[in-house]
Amino acid sequence: MHEKKMSVPVFTPDDEPYLGLETLFVFDKLICSCMELNSKTAPASHGHELSSLQRALCILVPQTISLSLSIRELIRQGYLFGAKVLVRPLTERAVTILYLFKNPAGLEIWDDGWDYKKRPKLQQMIEYLNEHLLSERFDSLKGFTHDLNSATHGDPFSARWNIVLRDDGVPVFLTSKNLTSPKLADEICAEVIPWLAATMGIMSAAFGESGPTSCGSRTDPGSKIVN
Repeated sequence: MHEKKMSVPVFTPDDEPYLGLETLFVFDKLICSCMELNSKTAPASHGHELSSLQRALCILVPQTISLSLSIRELIRQGYLFGAKVLVRPLTERAVTILYLFKNPAGLEIWDDGWDYKKRPKLQQMIEYLNEHLLSERFDSLKGFTHDLNSATHGDPFSARWNIVLRDDGVPVFLTSKNLTSPKLADEICAEVIPWLAATMGIMSAAFGESGPTSCGSRTDPGSKIVN
């Protein structure tokens, strides 16, 4: 007897399920701009003596871009829950980039290995940026990381991101593609867009066309941003 295999569609940019969402279009345009910027700023990290900030960015920026591309492809293929789970690691890298840029003292912790006992928590970095970068634009950011942590760690509330209603109205938990949740796809894009844009801003500031800037202590030239 032969087991009958289920056919899972593979989508292309021409027929992907959430094509037409405005936030997805913005995300796509931002990715294109980010890749173009990377092709211009990456050479500035090649063959130069790098500052502590630039050395950290050589690790964090490519990871942030890679996570953005991963989230985009997961949305294209309808794996929205997986895309949602990746929002937190992307957010943490982008926030760390901003934190290190704004707080040079944090570079000492980074250079020391970014030990989890010494480094600030994501919530703490968010609150620091609200105070020192945004001039306390938000009265309170308490609970900012709650949803991010929920999706990543799988508490009971994480169920909201992989549950859908069948045609008969019965709720089911998905194990594969989610092709009927444009609001969730929109939510994911809206969460990621600001952090990718912020990363681009720091890329430009730290690796301008004029070459590396003097930010923090000097280190060896071994690291580089990869195109």
